[in-house]
Amino acid sequence: MPHLRQIAARLARDHLAVLGGFLIGPGDDLPENTGTLLLLGPAEPGFWTHVTAQPEFDGTPDPLDRWSRRVIDALAGEWAGRALFPFGDPPHQPFYRWALRSGRCHASPVRLLVHDEAGLMVSFRGALCLPGRIALPVPGPSPCDGCPTKPCLAACPPRALTEQGYDLPACHGFLDAAAGADCMGQGCHVRRVCPQSRRYARLPEQSAYHMRQFHR
Repeated sequence: MPHLRQIAARLARDHLAVLGGFLIGPGDDLPENTGTLLLLGPAEPGFWTHVTAQPEFDGTPDPLDRWSRRVIDALAGEWAGRALFPFGDPPHQPFYRWALRSGRCHASPVRLLVHDEAGLMVSFRGALCLPGRIALPVPGPSPCDGCPTKPCLAACPPRALTEQGYDLPACHGFLDAAAGADCMGQGCHVRRVCPQSRRYARLPEQSAYHMRQFHR
């Protein structure tokens, strides 16, 4: 098996990065002979510019998911592994649980995942199940631990996303109104106010794409 540094260099060609991972243990419901699971997500800056120039962005539905399948399936083949995805059929995999287990993601004050580099903008394009056991770095603390003001707690305009939980109907109702145009065009305001998110350099165009997928 390649080292993590070699894997990261190969992923960079497709503007992907390892956003977390863990060694497989007893009781993990994962493909047989899996030694390591790696969570893959956008490498910023530059991901959206790269991916929207790919042939999947041809005006037909779900271009980002189709690109993810093509690229990550090919990566899995290079390393005799298997790709899993947070979308499509079979039913969604437990990416939230895997992210927490990796130690690089944590539950934020508003219960969304927060990543040590991507903040509340963390997203996963897929996971690689690899046969070998790869040495992984020790993860650091949650970025929320050093955040003195925790602006995410008061950022949601309709108060749909708070420490009490997520009011999905209130969120969609707000996005239907004129006042929701900023979130639709720039991305969820709660995610944007996170200081760690602001360091991630995700383009508003990518956030707008995901908002359109969420609020069809």
